Amino acid sequence: MHRSKEQPLDRSITSSPQPSSPYPSPSASGSAGSSDFLQLNVADASPGGRSDWLARELRRAIADGRLPVGSRLPATRTLAADLRVSRGVVTEAYQRLTEDGQLAGRGRGGTVVVAAPVTVTAPDTSTTATRPTTARTPLYASAPASAPIPPHPFTAPPGPEIFDELRAAPARIDLSPGVPDLAAFPRAAWLRAERAVLADLPAAGMGYGDPRGTPALRQAVAHWLARNRGIRVDPDEVLIVAGTSQALGLIAQVLHRDGDPAIAVEDPGSLGVRQHLQYWQVATPPIPVDDDGLCVDALRASGARAVLLTPAHQFPTGVVLGGPRRRELMHWASADGLIVEDDYDAEHRYDRAPVPALRSLLPDQVCYVGSVSKLLAPALRVGWLLAPSRYRTALADAKRFADLGNSALPQLVLARLMESGELERRLRLLRRRHRRRRDAMIAAIDAHLPGATVHGAAAGLHLTITFDRADTAPSDTDLAAAALARGVKVHPLSWHRQRPGRPGLVLGYAARTPGDITEGIALLGKARTDWT
Repeated sequence: MHRSKEQPLDRSITSSPQPSSPYPSPSASGSAGSSDFLQLNVADASPGGRSDWLARELRRAIADGRLPVGSRLPATRTLAADLRVSRGVVTEAYQRLTEDGQLAGRGRGGTVVVAAPVTVTAPDTSTTATRPTTARTPLYASAPASAPIPPHPFTAPPGPEIFDELRAAPARIDLSPGVPDLAAFPRAAWLRAERAVLADLPAAGMGYGDPRGTPALRQAVAHWLARNRGIRVDPDEVLIVAGTSQALGLIAQVLHRDGDPAIAVEDPGSLGVRQHLQYWQVATPPIPVDDDGLCVDALRASGARAVLLTPAHQFPTGVVLGGPRRRELMHWASADGLIVEDDYDAEHRYDRAPVPALRSLLPDQVCYVGSVSKLLAPALRVGWLLAPSRYRTALADAKRFADLGNSALPQLVLARLMESGELERRLRLLRRRHRRRRDAMIAAIDAHLPGATVHGAAAGLHLTITFDRADTAPSDTDLAAAALARGVKVHPLSWHRQRPGRPGLVLGYAARTPGDITEGIALLGKARTDWT
């Protein structure tokens, strides 16, 4: 007899009945399409969105305590029979919450709630209070439209701690940019590679190593860049760093010591990047970006000797540095200029051909920076830096005295994944998934944010939308605050500007399901309506 493939998260299903199950059989569940479990009624779901609906109901039940940590969900076959839906609808909903870390499969123990939303202490606003309030609010709760907006990260200009504050802010749907699909981290492949590395690693491999990185990863990065970015580089020229942020810090230190106290940056451009450079006492003069990318004439007029840019997919506008601009930029760099190329998500493209890296065209004038933060996970803290020969020794010294080099074991595991082809396979899977999520966001913007202009849809992990000045809240920070009050996190575009410009929002889609994205944009549309 043919046996259907089971999903690993729900191994409680067997061919024999479960007499001890607390959930009723389909014949006892009442009317068709409903279940006593959470009083679910599939009639509340749209025909094409039943998994979205079920996942949403389960999240709400976990958030409000109806499904506390440790409670067991019905087997997928049982709940599907109750609701008169295909088993795949229930399996997909369970899988989404498993990826979010709220459910886990426990073999014959079934699918269990393992994490509830974090709670935060509500601030005591009384002027006569002498001790903190004990009232608590669930993380996923959203304020009604009429409620006053509580203190939030948008009340003042963003400081160094702004991203920590935003990450800690309660929200049900996080559409912050710069976050990959963390639930898709290849845990099984990573564990297999780690076991293989540990089996082969000699005792000496656990000691201090080359601060520039392990030879295995430097070679793997060289091969990866040759295959995927057209960059030919000797492994000896690769410096392994703790992500792009450390690479920028090392570059800033070296240039500052060499008497270059400024690195020009794109405007709009990443607030986080700007903050890292400024921490190292490097000025960041803004250079405007238009539909063809960085305006090289403005760069030339600034007098800066170094510039940082994202030519393959500009953050946050998404434009690609055009051919004529590339030639202008290379001409500028040939007169002793330095280009810092942040190739932060060049692999994530959907509707356009790959764009060659500037490093492949002008290696002696380009510091190239890349990482696996957008491909695997930021928590790995692994990136790479390719520098012109005149800076190589100084950057290696700066890395040595910063931390003696990255942890060796993750480097060796990553090298094995790169050389085995696992990373390319993952990239192909992610492109398909991200395309669906991007399309869902564009459709939702069309439906719920009429008049918004979408930028940067052909590649990357985020979209930027802009509004006419008279067609939005008093500021995009006000609109972001109103969205947060409804349980949705976004970045105001003004955070990423140094000069005045059109208001807008920067919206990440890689880390959320299409259903979450649609709901989040709908709530954002309601927040915008409240303001206009």
